[in-house]
This record gives sequence, structure tokens and C-alpha cells, in this order.
Amino acid sequence: MSEKMRNGEEPGRGGDELAVDRFALVEVIPSERDFIFLDAERCTGCGNCVAICPMDLWRMRGGRAELAEGYRGVCVECGSCFIACEAGAVDFTYPPGGTGVAYRYA
Repeated sequence: MSEKMRNGEEPGRGGDELAVDRFALVEVIPSERDFIFLDAERCTGCGNCVAICPMDLWRMRGGRAELAEGYRGVCVECGSCFIACEAGAVDFTYPPGGTGVAYRYA
């Protein structure tokens, strides 16, 4: 919980509920290695990866998908891009241990 919330500076979502800063509970420790790979030759340009990524890490360029360069520090490891790619152009593995999404418990 943030210091602001402890001091009551941020309102709850109604009633006497306590506001929770969900982003304060998550940290992304960037991996030094790539863990999402795109086979550009297999990409059909369908745009499924662009549409489904909750972090907006994909875009279309020249009729093909392209992954953001800094994705390793932002990706929430949901694997949606891998699942949505019907052409099998996206390969996803979890980042190495000690990196990636880390949850803190309040």
C-alpha cells in the first residue's frame, strides 16, 4: 500500500473500502534475454497480437507484426500474443528465474 493510501489521501471505491494501488504490488524485473520471438516469415499480418496485447507491445509495420524493443521491462507475461497467433509466428517462454513479473504481498 502506498504512503498516500495509508494517510487516507486516496479515496476508496465506495463505502468504507480501502483503495489499493495494484501497481504498487507488481514489479517487472527486466530479463537480459529475449523471451518472446517473432518469426517474420510466418507472420501473416493478421494483427491478432496487436489487438490482444494488454500492454500494447505489438504494432504493425509493413504488413507484419513488430514487437516493441523495450518489451522485457513491461511485458506482464500473459502469453496472449502466443495464443492469438494462428500462424504460429510468435513463440513465448517465461523469462529466466529471478526476472519478469514479481508480485509483492501487502
